[in-house]
Amino acid sequence: MSLSHSYFVTGTDTEIGKTLVTAAFVYKLNRPEFGTASAYKPLVAGTYIDQDGQTKNEDIETYLVAGDNLIGREILCPYVLSFPAAPHLLAKEQGVTLDLQKMHDGFQAIERKVDHVIVEGAGGFLTPINETQDLSDFAKLINLPIILTVGIRLGCLNHTLLTIEAIEKRGLRVAGWVANCMSYEMPYREENINTLRNRMSAPLLGVIEPLPNYLQKSMNAPYSLEAIKFAADSLILPS
Repeated sequence: MSLSHSYFVTGTDTEIGKTLVTAAFVYKLNRPEFGTASAYKPLVAGTYIDQDGQTKNEDIETYLVAGDNLIGREILCPYVLSFPAAPHLLAKEQGVTLDLQKMHDGFQAIERKVDHVIVEGAGGFLTPINETQDLSDFAKLINLPIILTVGIRLGCLNHTLLTIEAIEKRGLRVAGWVANCMSYEMPYREENINTLRNRMSAPLLGVIEPLPNYLQKSMNAPYSLEAIKFAADSLILPS
């Protein structure tokens, strides 16, 4: 069995494919040569009601698809907020305190059950979780190498380089980055990717092409196993 491939997946923004990347790495690591893997997310914002009347979250359900139900949904995420909005604002409105120690305890509980944990952040690297802390504090607490998901779209160069600067300023290591292509219509797509390759020392772990129409995720639904495999086929594990 290989040494642990546990990572913290952050992104240049929200809605740029962190969940797909997280699920893809979980899928790659759930093989006999690697052992077992699970995703974990310290908080999610946004739920829906499924056809059976159960309240669910798209990210958590995607983890279950990728991880072959190794871990129950109840411990995949300690804070499930109902509406997609800034977590600290939503939590305050709902009378919930987003506690860093509870997030860490949840991570350790998952860590005891599997060989590899892929932790997904919420939004960007500096997303606030309360009045004084943000997700970078959680990243420092778990101290995992970081995989940066870059949504290849207009503005990605600035967002990526600022995020890398913030990560390195906090003494954390970037294990690699993933270029998630949002659209075939992105002008100078390859040139943008090459610019980032030239400006970052961290290795490029893969380029995920836009999902074909038949693999596109429906609203209020997880990614399919086929979509997760599509992404996983484009990625390599950090060395």
